[in-house]
Amino acid sequence: MDITKIIGPLNDAQRQAVTAPSQAMLVLAGAGSGKTRVLVHRIAWQIQVEGESAHSILAVTFTNKAAKEMRGRIEDLLKVSAQTLWIGTFHGIAHRLLRRHAKEAKLPETFQVMDSGDQLRVIKRLLNTLNFDDSKWPPREVQWYINAQKDEGIRARHMVEAADIHQRQMLRIYRAYEELCDRSGLVDFAELLLRAHELLRDNPAVLDFYQQRFRQVHVDEFQDTNTIQYAWLRLLTDGKDNLFVVGDDDQSIYGWRGAKIENIYSFQKHYPNHQVIKLEQNYRSTGTILKAANKIIANNAGRMGKELWTDAGEGDKISLYAAFNEQDEAYFVVERIRAWVNEGGLRSDAAILYRSNAQSRQFEEKLMATGTPYRVYGGLRFFDRAEIKNALAYLRLMSNRHDDASFERVINTPTRGIGAKAIDDIRCIARDQSISLWAAAIVLINQRTMTARAANALTGFLELIKNLDKQAEGLALYEKVRLVVEKCGLVELYQKEKMDKGEEKIENLEELVNAARLFDFDQENEENLGELDMFLAHAALESGDSQADDFEDCVQLMTLHSAKGLEFKLVFLVGMEEGLFPSQQSVDDVARLEEERRLCYVGMTRAMKQLYLTYAESRRLYGRESYPRPSRFLREIPAEFLQEVRMRATVSRPVTAVQAKAASLQATGSYKLGQRVGHAKFGEGVVLQMEGSGAQERVQINFKQVGVKWLMLAYAKLEVLQG
Repeated sequence: MDITKIIGPLNDAQRQAVTAPSQAMLVLAGAGSGKTRVLVHRIAWQIQVEGESAHSILAVTFTNKAAKEMRGRIEDLLKVSAQTLWIGTFHGIAHRLLRRHAKEAKLPETFQVMDSGDQLRVIKRLLNTLNFDDSKWPPREVQWYINAQKDEGIRARHMVEAADIHQRQMLRIYRAYEELCDRSGLVDFAELLLRAHELLRDNPAVLDFYQQRFRQVHVDEFQDTNTIQYAWLRLLTDGKDNLFVVGDDDQSIYGWRGAKIENIYSFQKHYPNHQVIKLEQNYRSTGTILKAANKIIANNAGRMGKELWTDAGEGDKISLYAAFNEQDEAYFVVERIRAWVNEGGLRSDAAILYRSNAQSRQFEEKLMATGTPYRVYGGLRFFDRAEIKNALAYLRLMSNRHDDASFERVINTPTRGIGAKAIDDIRCIARDQSISLWAAAIVLINQRTMTARAANALTGFLELIKNLDKQAEGLALYEKVRLVVEKCGLVELYQKEKMDKGEEKIENLEELVNAARLFDFDQENEENLGELDMFLAHAALESGDSQADDFEDCVQLMTLHSAKGLEFKLVFLVGMEEGLFPSQQSVDDVARLEEERRLCYVGMTRAMKQLYLTYAESRRLYGRESYPRPSRFLREIPAEFLQEVRMRATVSRPVTAVQAKAASLQATGSYKLGQRVGHAKFGEGVVLQMEGSGAQERVQINFKQVGVKWLMLAYAKLEVLQG
């Protein structure tokens, strides 16, 4: 047996993890240390060398993209199909379990999966039904509350009435929401995980079957698991010691959405016979970047401890730029990117990372002004677009008439003369009789209390859905989707929209038909479901995933959270200021501050070759101007790893600007940034930035009386003021 392909490309630590005997194992994988390679080669080793059946292996990831990549790499390594492997996201695996065991899970076989947007609409309707003012009870806050309880494994029936009126009302809403979802056969993302855990916990025969089937269980990004995810992993591996997890406590950055860094520590207690292997050799960044990142993360207490290193050389020092304000910061970053491109670099190899989405505006403006293509990573995804959601809602209603979220979404999209009163009447009947909106609509029509026009419009809508369903019988999946797109009225609706937005939406609907045509039904389906139901579940699950599209060579803009798992040759980590990064909410909370530090560590280790850190001495953000101190994270980097840069120069030894205010102003053209000037009409002001040269040179000034203005120097006749 030739095992060279499996272990040949591995370093010593990776090889130790891949070939270790079957037991509970925690692979502590640092940034850029090859964790996916270890998972792929571990599974290949178990199949080819240890004789495990692919049927007996479960691998859980956090994105569909990662699952697809893992499956492809395993097939490429073994040169055999990996179709019988269960590889998928937590939500995807939970969905498969519930489809197979809907009865044991106390769900209808035709249950529908709601994405986050559908769930929010259900909550809005519920609040309206319960007469809650959504200005006092924001639907998103209610959504967060419900999902947070489910992530902790808490049902409404487990909770006791609190003395606090707010908590009592939240519990009332939670109870009503559960009743509505049970009645309508709706399952949200958090419910998928909770219901799958309850399925295993409450059905010994089901649990025993999967414990016997899955002899090897693998988990990627273990530090990002929440309470309920870890709970059902423990059920599956109870008494087996067959849980192989890969994670990094230094990259746990999703506490705000329920991830529990405690899980990576609890693993050692729950699996006392475990082994820990550390992957510390980094294949991404230069030695200088890694040493600086190591110094920062070392300030966190309670770490499991590791030191990233590389044999690829020290590389350049980290560049530090002290900007006068956020506009100067953006100007500097864009100019450096333009220089990078002029020297032969790709725009797509450059990334601007920020703590808050609100920071992107300045960079977008400067990029647009210079004609530099860019993309805000993590923008609206295909299945999140309104026109796609509308078409899918028609398809869901065809599949399940009692899907209230879909009914409400399309009953008047496009407008068909069904007024707000009629819809309110439908809601009231549904609430009073505990029936679905579809059934309530039929009751309302039979009561003959509506005007003839409204009754005809409502009847026409119900007939449309029934006719679409009838006409779709016997058609291929993509033909069903095309039928709905052509007959439901959405194309005509978007044709009326001005400019090219309507055309873009119609093109997206056409792409939905193409997505249905390319849908791999055989790969997705082991539960003997119809193609349409599988496609709808696929769309709901995909809408919560971060999927990258093909795009032109352009600069990447994204939050630090979005940057997780990515890498770029040139990285700008901007807004390194107290109150912004770390955020103001975290400075007095040790746990949150440590997560902010991990976020900084993640951001720095995205850089492969060059890393810039920038901060502004003054910043206008959220409508307020502030004069922040440089981030404490900058002070945690030894000076030997830094060089301070200016617009037209580089200082080999950094000025201690991170300890106090910048030592001097940067000279640019005829004036200096921060210089006080006077204008005959606008009065006194401060120079913010300069651009251009010669007759085209212009200056931006913040005037006390009239605010910020751009002036051409050839005509401005500015007077330099002292002091």
